Amino acid sequence: MNPNLVSTEWLAARLGDPDVVPVDGSWYLPDAGRDGAAEFRERHIPGAAFFDINAVADLSSGLPHMLPSPEVFAEAVGGLGIGTGSTVVAYDGAGLFAAARVWWTFRAMGVDKVYVLDGGLPKWLAEGRPVETGPSSRQPRPFAARFDQTAVKSADQIADALQAQSVQILDARSGPRFRGEAPEPRPGLASGHIPGSLNLPFQEVLGADGRLRDETELRAAFEKAGVDLGRPVVTTCGSGVTAAILALALESVGARAAGLYDGSWAEWGAGGRPVETGPARTR
Repeated sequence: MNPNLVSTEWLAARLGDPDVVPVDGSWYLPDAGRDGAAEFRERHIPGAAFFDINAVADLSSGLPHMLPSPEVFAEAVGGLGIGTGSTVVAYDGAGLFAAARVWWTFRAMGVDKVYVLDGGLPKWLAEGRPVETGPSSRQPRPFAARFDQTAVKSADQIADALQAQSVQILDARSGPRFRGEAPEPRPGLASGHIPGSLNLPFQEVLGADGRLRDETELRAAFEKAGVDLGRPVVTTCGSGVTAAILALALESVGARAAGLYDGSWAEWGAGGRPVETGPARTR
């Protein structure tokens, strides 16, 4: 059993428990044509709060959905009705996409009891489970953040780690984007990848049903990508969202997720940093 996931059956049995908070973190790329907040108002798991990764963020950074300060995070999630000691169950409307980012964010802020709903809202709906409409009805609760500085990595830390060869950098973007064969969706960014990094497109750790693969399949995916699970791994992607899916997958096989590069390619590819193209130089 994956210690980072909870089942729809588990959550359904705890609806109404004030200390168990479903958190809808639905966020989509612009080309998906979907609005997570609007979909939440249309239907959500009863008692859920909506966590907007673009709003609960460092809005001064100039980069999308960067991790906020502990103070900003605490005020925001307390306002969502999530208290210190709450059990958080992150989910999204895609099955497993932005929910992993929410899981990682709460973990970075010191929440130990945070899980991802296996199968997300699609599985919940397919099973005919109850939903609510309208805005969240949760009342504010006091929340105290305990920021884990090791969870997030900066561009300078990535550069230093590469120089020292102390960690593996694992990129969740598609192969064509990683190799520099396809343009980046965000204008003004170089094509390619961080020199020396490895590539495991996040879709490869998900099954056809959009759920996280089992441990045997995950280990095979990491091995195919050239990842040594005995050494620390820092994940990256386009803007820090799908990198969290790889972090979730790493922890699900008992490997060390040594941090997430929050700025990801939105920062690194904007100029001033070395860029490599072509396939990964696996060991």
